[in-house]
Amino acid sequence: MAENCEEKDILSYSICRWSSFSYNYVPENIYSNNPKDQSSRWSSDSNQPPQFLTLKLDKPSIVENITFGKYEKAHVCNLKKFKVLGGLNDEHMIDLFEGGLKNDHVAETFPLKKEIHDNIFPCRFIKIVPLQAWGPSCFNFSIWFVKLRGESNWDVVQPCLQWLVTFREKEAIRLCLKHFRQRQFTEAYEALQKKTKVSLEHPILTELHSMLVTHGDFEKSEDLLWQAGEEGLFDQYICDQDYTPKWTPIEPISSSKALSVGKNLKRTHNVSSCNIYTGENPNVCQPGMRGGHQMCLDLQCENLYLFGGWDGTKDLSDFWVFNVLSKEWTCLGTDTHKEGGPNARSCHKMCLDYERKQIFILGRYLDSSMRTAENLKSDFYMYDITSSRWTLIMEDTHTMGGPRLIYDHQMVIDIEKQTLYLFGGRVLSSVGSDRSSEPMFSGLYAYHIPTNTWSCIMEDSPTLRSRIGHSMLFHSKRRLLYVFAGQRAKEYLHDFFTYNVDTGQIEVITDGTKKDSGVPSAGFTQRATIDPNKDEIHVLSGLNKEKDKRENVKNSFWVYSIKKNRWSCVYRNENTGQQYWTKMQNVEPVPRFAHQLVYDHIRKVHYLFGGNPGKESLPKIRLDDFWALKLCRLSTEHLLRQCKYLMRKYKFQELAERDPHSAMLYLQNDLASIVDHKNQQEREEFESLASTLFQLPGDKTEKAEDSILMDTSGHHTARTELFDQLVAFFPEHMSQPKGNLVDLIPLT
Repeated sequence: MAENCEEKDILSYSICRWSSFSYNYVPENIYSNNPKDQSSRWSSDSNQPPQFLTLKLDKPSIVENITFGKYEKAHVCNLKKFKVLGGLNDEHMIDLFEGGLKNDHVAETFPLKKEIHDNIFPCRFIKIVPLQAWGPSCFNFSIWFVKLRGESNWDVVQPCLQWLVTFREKEAIRLCLKHFRQRQFTEAYEALQKKTKVSLEHPILTELHSMLVTHGDFEKSEDLLWQAGEEGLFDQYICDQDYTPKWTPIEPISSSKALSVGKNLKRTHNVSSCNIYTGENPNVCQPGMRGGHQMCLDLQCENLYLFGGWDGTKDLSDFWVFNVLSKEWTCLGTDTHKEGGPNARSCHKMCLDYERKQIFILGRYLDSSMRTAENLKSDFYMYDITSSRWTLIMEDTHTMGGPRLIYDHQMVIDIEKQTLYLFGGRVLSSVGSDRSSEPMFSGLYAYHIPTNTWSCIMEDSPTLRSRIGHSMLFHSKRRLLYVFAGQRAKEYLHDFFTYNVDTGQIEVITDGTKKDSGVPSAGFTQRATIDPNKDEIHVLSGLNKEKDKRENVKNSFWVYSIKKNRWSCVYRNENTGQQYWTKMQNVEPVPRFAHQLVYDHIRKVHYLFGGNPGKESLPKIRLDDFWALKLCRLSTEHLLRQCKYLMRKYKFQELAERDPHSAMLYLQNDLASIVDHKNQQEREEFESLASTLFQLPGDKTEKAEDSILMDTSGHHTARTELFDQLVAFFPEHMSQPKGNLVDLIPLT
């Protein structure tokens, strides 16, 4: 039921209506909240659309969120999917939210859209539209309780309402301007613009319309589009396009060349001579096959460091550096333990402070037979790149207020504040205690490097559920930790949340209960990176809860836009056959888990090394392939070529109607030079254009009805259609309104 509260930030409403076609129902007690009473609810008479519940507020208010109460237990009529709309009247509303309720007894609150073009707007009506119930399709919809929360103070709402009234008035004028221009009502267009001083669009678009549509000057139109590209007017459109992944294998160099390069790099690192580990091939220098290793990247020097891992038989303690510029590996140590560093290990974590040239390593996995009291100490190491020396910071971090010995955790560094953050991981304990108790998971810890001090921010709890095999990233500009997925005992987690390292606030982006399409299926040992400049998170898949069998490991790469709160899958390959992957071994990496992925967010390149291909027939096999991944988007130059192709195609069609000979020459020269002949669709379209020159007059397609009514110039309509296609590449706030005035006129 609805709740009316006198609190300032709670909105009350006076009229509640559930509509099913012409069916209206007003409950007797609209303000009560009785979760134990089955009759205390709004309920539709069917589940066939249109179904909606309209709430009218006492006065226009800024609506910030909506809360749904529920019955005392799960119920088939709960809303599995719904939409919320809002507006100043009940005839014209915009979408505020779309989602669904969990089928349980816990009330849920959802944020509602409250801004248009970065300006807050008020609503008078809120409309709830059920789309699907939790029960079978025969069950109707029920809403047990609704509460709206926001701001109704008139001093706050009035300026927002005034902005909205002004905005709508301006948009109405712009729709009229667009309509007059499309119909060639030039005098009306100029008079309205002069009277209101309202601009229809960016000046470049106005000039483009004049040159292209009015005068048919295609050459000057091309120059205007080039000018728009120079001014960055296409940047927003390009950023909205999905990436195309480009994998490139990084081949190791010959052993003789590597030895000479290694000597130079050793002088830089002050490293004593070591044996070059060449793996199975004696002619190459690179790390051998492994999974569960760690990598980190020095963005300033473009050096990638790799340490440890599991080769299928034993843990490794070799230490490597790869120089991106020279594309060469150098072994810095075959056994770091002999040089005062960590012993052989896997499932550890490593991160790098590239400003101070320090690498930190913590954690490892131990087989149950090795879990003695002495081995269960959580040792903590630092490698100084400048002096090429290892330092044991602590023998046991737990005795200094830090975590116990853990594995499959996550560790990131805040370089500005010189602080490491550690979250999750399975706590290793002795064999006896392991069997008698539930698995222990480590909480959230911080290590302040200058003071050499640990602090426990939060233990494993319902508020911050710990886990293993998850992803954690630090956004240096937003000051947020992003945590995604993982595993807790036999439970695979799908949640996605942030932790503010300055305020301690936790914000849930996705609670993991809804299996929404367009969201990556949570995995185990997926690898994630972050680009703070682009506000993007990248995720390369690992094991999946629906695909626990290792031979079913499949590749997918996802990009999450932080600003848009939107996931997009930019790469997916579900081929499993050995024949396919043998053929594609130099084109893209075979699916895997326990791999490592690092990202250079300055040069926009990912680096992938090794991992476990998950072949049960060969359980000890590990990979040693090395890949670079670039996420490519449509460039400004390519977009301008597409625009020029569109314009030249339209010009050719105009020429073909009045001067076939000139059209043929134009097709062979100007149009052919701009065609992407590698694009099959574009190539076939270009080849078919010549046939239009040989059509008989009666064979030509008749013009559309609206063209007959308004196309007095012969080509105005076609050019207007072309202009509308080009406008789509410009930012929405710079271009003419998307709607049309005639579409607002009701038919009855």
